[in-house]
Order: sequence, then structure tokens, then C-alpha cells
Amino acid sequence: MSIERWRARYPKLFGKLDEDIDALRYFLVIDENINDIDSDEFDAIDPEDYNYLIYITDRLQAVMDEGMMVAFLKTFESHEDVSLFYMSEIDLYGIQTALDEEGIAEMVLGIIEGLFP
Repeated sequence: MSIERWRARYPKLFGKLDEDIDALRYFLVIDENINDIDSDEFDAIDPEDYNYLIYITDRLQAVMDEGMMVAFLKTFESHEDVSLFYMSEIDLYGIQTALDEEGIAEMVLGIIEGLFP
């Protein structure tokens, strides 16, 4: 989905963000969690349990206060489309879901949009 469509669907959130954002990835990173067999690094968020990694960037955190982050986490963790949830840090999560990247973005942005008055 284009950034203009995201902007139209979530006006409260985008009204708080900088105008120069031209891609979703500048404030919300959604990556498929894969098992990199060529890496010696330990996967703290096991790809077998959590198929996506979600990172809330500093840019998005800047428009959400601590209370909003807590409310977001409670809603996100218990969302019907999230079968497993793991919080590595306040801004980094592993989830198990049947949704694709766009569906995850819609879920996350919808939750955040609903938190703004």
C-alpha cells in the first residue's frame, strides 16, 4: 500500500508524524523472522515460534507517550490475529500470526490510531 493510502486511513497518527515520511519502514518495521543457518548468532526470538518481528522506531515512539505504549502493548498482545507474542524490548516484538506484512501493518496502525483522542 502506498504511503498516501496509509496516511488517508490513519489520519490521527500521520497528523503527529513528520511530513517527510515517504515509506512505512521509517516508523514501523515488519520483517519475516527467518532462521539464518549461515549466522552464528543466537536467535532470541525463535523463527519456529514467531514468524514476524515488529520494531516500533524512535520516530513512532516519539508521538506515543508511555501510557500509549503500554495500552498499545496490551491490545497488541491480546489481539485475535496474534497467536503468540514475545516482547524482547519495549519496541521489539516477535509474533506468530497468519497475517502478511500488510495485514500486520494494518493491525498495528489501527491499534495506534485508536489510542489517539
